[in-house]
Amino acid sequence: MTTELDSLRAQALADIDAADALDALETHRVRLLGKKGQVTALLKQLGALEPERRKSEGARINALKTEIAQALSARRATLERVALEQQLASERVDVTLPGRGRPAGAPHPITLTRKRIEALFVRRGFEVVHGPEIEDDYHNFEALNVPPDHPARAMQDTFYVDGARLLLRTHTSPVQIRTMEARQPPIRIIAPGRVYRCDSDRTHSPMFHQLEALYVAERVSFAELRSELQAFLEAFFETELKLRFRPSYFPFTEPSAEVDIDGRSLGTGSGWMEVLGCGMVHPRVLEAAGVDGSRYTGYALGMGIERLAMLRYGVTDLRQFYDNDLRFLAQFA
Repeated sequence: MTTELDSLRAQALADIDAADALDALETHRVRLLGKKGQVTALLKQLGALEPERRKSEGARINALKTEIAQALSARRATLERVALEQQLASERVDVTLPGRGRPAGAPHPITLTRKRIEALFVRRGFEVVHGPEIEDDYHNFEALNVPPDHPARAMQDTFYVDGARLLLRTHTSPVQIRTMEARQPPIRIIAPGRVYRCDSDRTHSPMFHQLEALYVAERVSFAELRSELQAFLEAFFETELKLRFRPSYFPFTEPSAEVDIDGRSLGTGSGWMEVLGCGMVHPRVLEAAGVDGSRYTGYALGMGIERLAMLRYGVTDLRQFYDNDLRFLAQFA
């Protein structure tokens, strides 16, 4: 057994020293010291020896086992150190290199347009107010002179969320009603926000943005409305404009008008283009909101923010605003 131990020792230490990877070293450990390893097999043979010889041979085998275990441990430490050095070298970061950088973000063109409209109205004394996007039927329709059997309801395809009681607002006009219910004139507000209708094509979206303005006070006239719109639109487009007021119909205003601008003023050469609707607040709307119609009058106007953004930026398809194409959006940075 002495010759066998010496041969096993020499071969084991040589194999351990030659191991160039941790998995190879583990293979040698299992071969030598595992449950079925060579050293383990020698220990199992001791039972067949005489007591005196069993004691001496056992001591030698245990010494070999300890020496192999120490050699394995030392080699493992060396291989782990080498692996760590290689990893650090491959993952090294040169802190002197310039940063990669990230492209700067920018507000969405609809946001830019909304903020521009708000700023222009605020300068003229209007207050920005907001309301819920999930509305009740009363504030969205009835209080705006649109009773359940009114044909004007067919003008808007509505998303109902709770039978016929709750809905996604079809315009921001309910904010006007809620404001008049909460305070007494004079009232001078604008109400921007998201609105929803069942409609989708190159000029319509199921969700879009509106901004409405309301001015209620004593002796408010249509002439003031016309003057306000002329000033606002010229400031928004930064040019002198020709406006045309066409008689129209809205349940919540009387008289009502749609406002066109001459596209040639914007360099489009496309003639008259509709931009918004407006009118004097209907007496029934004032009454529903608790405002004394014999003392106060008012005007209201509403516009699609996407519509003004398309005209300002020369966009021909509304859906481009929502496609999230960074090549398109980067133009507005």
